[in-house]
Amino acid sequence: MKTIKVVAAIIKQDDKVFATQRGYGEFAGGWEFPGGKVEPGESAENALLREIKEELDIDIAVNQFVTTVEYDYPNFHLSMDCFLCSVHTGELKLIEHNASKWLDMDEIDSVDWLPADIAVVEKLKEMQKA
Repeated sequence: MKTIKVVAAIIKQDDKVFATQRGYGEFAGGWEFPGGKVEPGESAENALLREIKEELDIDIAVNQFVTTVEYDYPNFHLSMDCFLCSVHTGELKLIEHNASKWLDMDEIDSVDWLPADIAVVEKLKEMQKA
């Protein structure tokens, strides 16, 4: 099975995290943490900076590694490195997504997360309790 290496930004602001709704592809309509594929020879952090600039037209600070999610979708294996991030400069613009929401931990289960992103949500809940 083909492995796809991706990165995801858990953008935090005022105890809320930024969630985006996919606007394209097989998983359109599902909610996710924004990010995308890591190019050959690219570090996870650089891929995240590039992808968030492309998808949201902002510059972020990559602050802390959170987890790596390994998830088997029907047609591929996803390996997703997830990082806590903050907005450095710019105003969030949805370029590739249908919708977005800022969710606090009480609201985090209110959207239909994509399967791999559910593991990230669970990790964030664990971190909040610690």
